[in-house]
Amino acid sequence: MGIIKATIGAIGGNLADSWLEVLEADEMSDTTVFTKGVKVRRDDKRSGRRSSNKRGSEDVISNGSIIHVYPGQFMMLVDGGKIVDFTAEEGYYKVDNSSAPSLFAGQFGKSLLDAFSRIKFGGVPSYSQKAYFINLQEIKGIKFGTRTPVSYFDSFYNSELFLRAHGTYSIKITDPIKFYTEVIPKNADRVEIDEINEQYLSEFLEGLNASINKMSADGIRISYVPSKSRELSQYMANELDAGWREMRGFEVQSVGIASVSYDEESKKLINMRNQGAMLGDASIREGYVQGAIARGLENAGSNQGGAASAFFGMGMGMNGAGGFMNTASETNRRQMEMDEAKRKESAAKDGWTCSCGAAAEGKFCSECGAKRPEKDTWTCACGATASGKFCSECGAKRPDTDGWFCSECGAKNSAGAKFCSECGKRNG
Repeated sequence: MGIIKATIGAIGGNLADSWLEVLEADEMSDTTVFTKGVKVRRDDKRSGRRSSNKRGSEDVISNGSIIHVYPGQFMMLVDGGKIVDFTAEEGYYKVDNSSAPSLFAGQFGKSLLDAFSRIKFGGVPSYSQKAYFINLQEIKGIKFGTRTPVSYFDSFYNSELFLRAHGTYSIKITDPIKFYTEVIPKNADRVEIDEINEQYLSEFLEGLNASINKMSADGIRISYVPSKSRELSQYMANELDAGWREMRGFEVQSVGIASVSYDEESKKLINMRNQGAMLGDASIREGYVQGAIARGLENAGSNQGGAASAFFGMGMGMNGAGGFMNTASETNRRQMEMDEAKRKESAAKDGWTCSCGAAAEGKFCSECGAKRPEKDTWTCACGATASGKFCSECGAKRPDTDGWFCSECGAKNSAGAKFCSECGKRNG
């Protein structure tokens, strides 16, 4: 029992009128991984209601029937529960009970033939023949979420943090025969990914935890995790693909992280570290000191118990804390002076003077925004500053700064001279 490719000429016209039976896959959505083939009725073809027979076809496929396989589908001809023939190529196929299996492996090549050789059916045709279809397209939108916070050591914060991640992932079936024998429940006629995903989701989350830990070991900051979907997909592939591909015939295609959240302790540690980094800037520290004094004065002025007594109390407090405030401000001032000196030193090494008179560094002037001139520039006769061999404004050629020699008398003339100063011959 097998299938053979139907000739193109015989397919013209209404298939349901030309052949005993015509079978196609039942409706296949983005989340459908497996479905039974159903007969296309005459009325279905005319009314556009393909696969409206929700009860499925009978368990016998007549000899000579046609099976239509669409792109992105894998069709198996099953007899008594065993695969007797298959195709991974789109087209029309005729059922021939007298022929040997044709085995149209398509994109899967020799690996699919090897898989078939291990489970092939060697008997005569029975009375329980069915066509099944497996979705070879990417199965998208499989939701996941970490059940408990995942530990993440961040070298930037030098601390063990904990995060939760939520998002979606997708899979792709790479060995449809193995997928059918190992994943699809017995006697199932239709399977959606959510119906079989509980076990694989648990394995996915284990792989996700391991992948997140590897990202931590590679030094990726915890705040960058949401933008590392591509890298995470690769980590997940390394963790899961080998096992899933060998044992079940599918692999992780992509991982999309919708949100990453931290537990309360991690939030506190991150905020503490960020505040410390900000206060490491002397100007910010000084602003904090002056702001504290200003807030104290404001609170004293609005004190309902009397501004005078409030200011008196504040004055006593200021006397007590004045030494600390003065010392802090002086420390901040010295730090800002040191930072400014370093900036000027850096600017002196690679600085430049803008046409507005300001000392600048980098590509643009911090005062007027003018672009830093090219190192090798020259002033054209039209007044424009140019670089290269020609002026970008008028197209004039860059003058020879070394002057020129007259071809008539041999006298040397200045670079801008158009005529020889000795004999009057025109340059060029």
